[in-house]
Amino acid sequence: MRVSPEIESLIPYKPGKPIEETKRELGLTEVIKLASNENPLGPSPKAIAAIKGSLENLSRYPDPSAYDLRMKLSQSWKVRAEDIVIGNGSNELIDLLVRVFCEPGDRIVMPDKSFIAYAVVSQAARVGKREIPVDKNFHWDVDKFVEDFKENHNSREKILFLANPNNPTGTYVTKPEMDHLLEGLGGRSDLLIVIDEAYNDFVRANDFSSSIDYMKDYNNVLSIRTFSKAYGLAGLRVGALIGNTEITQWVNRVRNPFNVNSLAQAAAMAALDDSSYIKESRELVWRGLDSFYEFFKEMKLPYWESQTNFVLFDSLRDGEHLFNCLMRKGLLVRPMKAYKMPRHIRLSIGTDQENKRAMEILKETLLEVPEL
Repeated sequence: MRVSPEIESLIPYKPGKPIEETKRELGLTEVIKLASNENPLGPSPKAIAAIKGSLENLSRYPDPSAYDLRMKLSQSWKVRAEDIVIGNGSNELIDLLVRVFCEPGDRIVMPDKSFIAYAVVSQAARVGKREIPVDKNFHWDVDKFVEDFKENHNSREKILFLANPNNPTGTYVTKPEMDHLLEGLGGRSDLLIVIDEAYNDFVRANDFSSSIDYMKDYNNVLSIRTFSKAYGLAGLRVGALIGNTEITQWVNRVRNPFNVNSLAQAAAMAALDDSSYIKESRELVWRGLDSFYEFFKEMKLPYWESQTNFVLFDSLRDGEHLFNCLMRKGLLVRPMKAYKMPRHIRLSIGTDQENKRAMEILKETLLEVPEL
């Protein structure tokens, strides 16, 4: 049985290496995982209690529309419940958008050095991509892009994916830039603008704007949110798509029934009510980011200030080799070779104790591995 050239050449998304697998392979008793942008606090205690309270109903199928969760999100985000689609993590929603609104031969558009899942799911659907060039600080010229798009629009470019803040760089599009982007391309009937805000809960910048604020004016703007980061539910896979009902109805038509299990729905609703947990998560991340900034300054390593729960830095060394050296010492990080950044490392923020130990391992290893 033959497969298409797109599938044959597809390089699948490579997730972070699990802790137990690393311990088993390397004979380690302790591993610090700062590779997958997870919440080091673990789930909210309210979410754990909600899961325990839902165990007796596991013989029943989950609510296929996640009605209660959508109602709670509707109140929290000040949008209509019918404008929300719940997915098995944000990755399912990205996949559904490409499958619903693109045909083989169409293209998505995305900034270079952005979340690799956009390209992976598009190629799997026989859909191409165009990457918008970014400068050395991972900033793309929004003004130039808007003018170029309006003048030279390819009718087969159907979706613009914009991670804001961006993974893996931690950078973001400012409110003036977003205003200009949507003034130019908002409201078009031939282009969806999908703003992926997986990390919006960690933003400290004063000039950041939420995509939801633009939806009343531009019906082609959609937002993606996740419970995997600030809410600490990565293992349960819960994501949300927010957009005009005229668009979300088509996604619901293709979405598998019972795509989000009942424990995940219960945990997500409970996590939304735990404001003290979210506050603690943010403060832990912000404190950790500031500590790593000082560390990189001490080690004279370039880094990028982040609006997320991770930080990107230039190791000035072979990133894959440094990754392997760190892994042998029990520190898991994410090398950026897949993003065509062979020297760069993305490092998630852990607990205060994990961050302190990570800096000790990093310093020791950086002194052992020569610069390129």
